[in-house]
Amino acid sequence: MVVCHRMVLLQTALPYVQIGLSVLLIGAILLQRTGASLGGAFGADNFTSGFHTRRGLEKTLFQATITLGILFALSAFVNLIIS
Repeated sequence: MVVCHRMVLLQTALPYVQIGLSVLLIGAILLQRTGASLGGAFGADNFTSGFHTRRGLEKTLFQATITLGILFALSAFVNLIIS
C-alpha cells in the first residue's frame, strides 16, 4: 500500500517539478552571455570570440544550466517509466 501511495504522489507532483525545472532551465539559458554575434549567421568569422575560459558567476551559471538540463532529462525519463 505504501508503494502505491508513493507512486500516486510522484505521478501528481512530477508535472509540477518538470514545469519548475523547465522555467529555471530557460532562465539559466537566457542569462548566459553569448559570444556569437549576428555576423556569425551570415558567414563572418566568429571563432575567435567564441572560445574563452569561464570564470566566477559565468562558470557557476554554466554548471547550473548543465545540472538543470540533466535533472529535467531525468524527470522526463522517470515520467516515461511510471506512466
